[in-house]
Amino acid sequence: MDFSLGEDLEELRSLAREIFTDHATPERLRAVETSGSRVDDKLWTDLGAAGLLAAPLSEEAGGAALGLAGLSVVLEEQGCRVAPVPLWPAVLGALTVDAHGSAEQRAALLPHAADGTSRLTLALEEFAPAEPGTPLTTAVPEGTGWRLTGIKAVVPSPAGAAHVLVAATTDAGTGLFLVRRDAPGTSWTPAETTTYDLSAHLDLDGTPAEAVGAPGSGVLEWVVDRARTALAAVQLGVAQGAVRYAADHLGAREQFGRPLATFQAVQHQLADCVIEIDAMRVTLWQAVTALVDGQDTEQAVLVAKWWAGEGGLNVVHRVQHVHGGIGVDTDYPVHRHFLWGKQLATTLGGAAGDLCRLGDLLADKAVAS
Repeated sequence: MDFSLGEDLEELRSLAREIFTDHATPERLRAVETSGSRVDDKLWTDLGAAGLLAAPLSEEAGGAALGLAGLSVVLEEQGCRVAPVPLWPAVLGALTVDAHGSAEQRAALLPHAADGTSRLTLALEEFAPAEPGTPLTTAVPEGTGWRLTGIKAVVPSPAGAAHVLVAATTDAGTGLFLVRRDAPGTSWTPAETTTYDLSAHLDLDGTPAEAVGAPGSGVLEWVVDRARTALAAVQLGVAQGAVRYAADHLGAREQFGRPLATFQAVQHQLADCVIEIDAMRVTLWQAVTALVDGQDTEQAVLVAKWWAGEGGLNVVHRVQHVHGGIGVDTDYPVHRHFLWGKQLATTLGGAAGDLCRLGDLLADKAVAS
């Protein structure tokens, strides 16, 4: 299968690479990590001004209709430079409203999401044993709206978001609900993550909400599949950025009068990294293609998510290992790739859970055939 990018996506990649390279310098990253928001607001503004936040959205919403493929390209470039902006939850939230929201929701939210002046975030995770696709948070109808009750875990970058898309269960099935960040009945508990992002746990106590699409219509499954794929795109970039640091370090550092890069044991470590990155790239674009075409989506998404969790974590571990002591020195930038790789590998469930889901899916298919 040919996963080469078309002209529009290549141009989008080049623009994203240029902006992230200019902004996400080690000095800038260090400053953002000690800031109050932990978000590079200047980078976010520039991404909006350049049209990168809008590019995945439909033309009616002011975008270029590049969809999940466009978002994946930008996320990969973000991951390469571990740029601290809440790109995947904000743009995926906007894509969800674009695809499933009412005319009123689209008109109210998408113009600001497209230019970056306001943003959404996603509340998909809960504490175990809840799964993203089967939330314990409940939604009950009240008049033309809904009331939500439950706890959502590790909501990414809520401080700068005006609205949250919350996964919940109703009598008609699962659904996705739009909640104002400061709506009555909401309570936030700060939760700093491995990547320095200021996430928070969200308590909902009869919180008023609007449904995005009809509960039970598959909207939650739609967004969870795309969230897993988006995370795989970020992790692919993180792994590639980590290996770039390793190659530069090993080429410059000498031992016994020879560059470390010429030692066979080190070459084997990086060769394994390249193999796993290639697998991550192929499975990512297989998942994107399946979601666009609507065929075998769950299997393709779980395979991509598993490779991102397992392969991505392997890569950042090896890269840190071949750096020796400076790999864990927070004054040396490669440690950020390790921290991001660890965090991404467990977001929306770890590799072991993804493998169990994939096994159950394949077993069900075998029984059905």
